[in-house]
Amino acid sequence: MKTIRDWLERHLNDPQIVALSVLLLILVGVVVFFGNMLAPVFASIVIAYLLEGVVAALERRGLRRTLAVTLVFLLFLGLAVVMALLLVPTLSRQVADLVENLPNIVDRGQAALLNLPEYYPQLFSQDQVKGLIATLRGELGDYGKAVLASLSLQSVVRLFTLLLYAILVPLLIFFFLKDKRQLLNWLAQFLPRHRHLADTVWRDVDAQIGNYVRGKFIEVFIVASVSYLTFVVFGLNFAMLLSVLVGLSVIIPYVGATAVTFPIAAVAYTQFGASAEFGWIVVAYLIIQTLDGNVLVPLLFSEVVNLHPVAIIVAILIFGGIWGFWGVFFAIPLATVIKAIINAWPRAADEAEAVAADPDSGEAGADEL
Repeated sequence: MKTIRDWLERHLNDPQIVALSVLLLILVGVVVFFGNMLAPVFASIVIAYLLEGVVAALERRGLRRTLAVTLVFLLFLGLAVVMALLLVPTLSRQVADLVENLPNIVDRGQAALLNLPEYYPQLFSQDQVKGLIATLRGELGDYGKAVLASLSLQSVVRLFTLLLYAILVPLLIFFFLKDKRQLLNWLAQFLPRHRHLADTVWRDVDAQIGNYVRGKFIEVFIVASVSYLTFVVFGLNFAMLLSVLVGLSVIIPYVGATAVTFPIAAVAYTQFGASAEFGWIVVAYLIIQTLDGNVLVPLLFSEVVNLHPVAIIVAILIFGGIWGFWGVFFAIPLATVIKAIINAWPRAADEAEAVAADPDSGEAGADEL
């Protein structure tokens, strides 16, 4: 108890640590209790981080920020409209075709399972396989009914939400980019005067999240494009839909790639059966995932991701459970921020002494935000 009391007295007497702790608690509270309501704001911040790099590059070339923001924003809107016009009809058609062909996929999977006792009689019996098939059919039926009920009950609400996002998100993106400095200075006036530690953490967070968001979007685009070209070359059905799934799977490290393997293998097996084409498609997909994990990720995130795989998986589980999709998306940068705070925590006393020796250093953070 004495050790704990001494630790609390040593750290709680440091105003900078107290201020940082309060800020973190406020941020966590906002995310947990208001995350769903503020989803358009968070989505806009993510896209603003993505576009900020381009805006900053134009500013370095001599353009005024307002002009740079306007050009980048109009280019973003144009690309978003073009991508929506090209992707949405194709994806909708392929989703409808996939639903129509789902019984055929299930039948081919059932036939493959029924062959297991013939090839591996020591591992599987006919009764075990039939019981597994009955269980899977029951689960798929219940899940399908739940999805249909959800779509029928919430379709109007989701359509209204989509329209609301289509209006609010572009507006928020534009103002986050245009008035970035004013917004940060406005927030800074509510922070404690002496906040050298918080300013240091903020600079790390700003750099980490910005680099991560831009790198992740580049990774999604590259992986989806390469997957699409690969599937088209092999003549795989639903190439666009499956390539989009592969691209989105990289948002969830390790888990996403494993989960997407099953629909790709199911579609390929239904189309080609146990043939050489099926094997080559699976091999090609594994090569794409291997190159992504061992070449593309180190190139894009060499200065961002420095975490053990166990830490990444735990972060995905925790933040995904708290915040859903956005928690999964930001699991790695949030875990990196926590790691940075933990590493800086023992040095907080030294930081406080430095600020005490130079009281004006705490005011510099507002200009740096």
